[in-house]
Amino acid sequence: MGAYILRRLLLMIPTLVGIMAINFVIIQFAPGGPVERVIAQLQGTDVSATSRISGGGSDMLGGGNDASGGSGGATADSASSKYRGAQGLDPEFIKELEAQFGFDKPPLERFLKMLGDYARFDFGESYFRDIKIIDLIAEKLPVSISLGLWMTLISYAVSIPLGIRKAVSDGSRFDVWTSGVIVVAYAIPGFLFAVLLIVLFAGGSFWDIFPLRGLVSDNWEQLSWPARIADYFWHLALPLTAMALSAFATTTLLTKNSFLDEIRKQYVITARAKGLTESQVLYGHVFRNAMLIVVAGFPGAFISSFFAGSLLIETIFSLDGLGLLSFESVINRDYAVVFATLYIFSLMGLLVNLISDLTYTWIDPRIDFESREV
Repeated sequence: MGAYILRRLLLMIPTLVGIMAINFVIIQFAPGGPVERVIAQLQGTDVSATSRISGGGSDMLGGGNDASGGSGGATADSASSKYRGAQGLDPEFIKELEAQFGFDKPPLERFLKMLGDYARFDFGESYFRDIKIIDLIAEKLPVSISLGLWMTLISYAVSIPLGIRKAVSDGSRFDVWTSGVIVVAYAIPGFLFAVLLIVLFAGGSFWDIFPLRGLVSDNWEQLSWPARIADYFWHLALPLTAMALSAFATTTLLTKNSFLDEIRKQYVITARAKGLTESQVLYGHVFRNAMLIVVAGFPGAFISSFFAGSLLIETIFSLDGLGLLSFESVINRDYAVVFATLYIFSLMGLLVNLISDLTYTWIDPRIDFESREV
């Protein structure tokens, strides 16, 4: 098993390099960039120019003005006027911007330097925010962890008992109508259901019951601990409901099919012939084998909901998490954050895939991935 784990870990290196290389090449040919965005902001053609430049972008303006050398005052006036809508910028200022963002070096040199820094987990700072990227990710992490963890736990808590019940009563009226509900729930897009929840329960056209912004209330620190917990789940109620709608449907059908596959095997028939009750057969023999694929898939399901499922939900419910951070970084051409989050997410995904495979062997030692024998 040690050799298998070592091989998997070594294979992660070329996989990560390939993922980063493909995205790096795509970025080189993508229109726009951080330099073009700053220029657009200075010329007044960028929609978010005022808010960005007046905040974290002020340092970039100062650096550009200082870099203009002897014509510092004239360039400063020029940059200021261009920000107010005038045409043209000092070429020296543009060169300074390129140097500041690292675009004054050849692409290959920038790519190799990025890989070297990332190998040491040195992700640098955001282009447009005066904060280290690792601190920025840590700041957004609680929202995404809350959504991913609770959504996975709730969906498993509902889906596993429901899937077992459907497998035991396969073909019954209960199985038929619950299957209908599951198919309908799976067919409804999560973002559409989220909008419906907002309209109904978050100050839309009907009731104003749940909050629509943030993970906790503004006075959260002043509340007692029971009130803090209640406030926390009060804010998460609608986002978790929207995310868990399709997730519990998938896990329920997976659990049902897994149990049905085991129930029809010969060892179950033999156990029944020996006089064991249905409960003894189900929980003494079938449960471990049937739950193998469900339990082993827990890490992957958590990561999937943690990353993939959070983008639209965080945007719709104004939750400042990793999904919204990734989306804003792409839109704002903050490539430092884009590549850093891509590297971290890819590494975590590869590690979780390894953990998921190892979970099979921990649950059932008969499975040996190293020899590929079951």
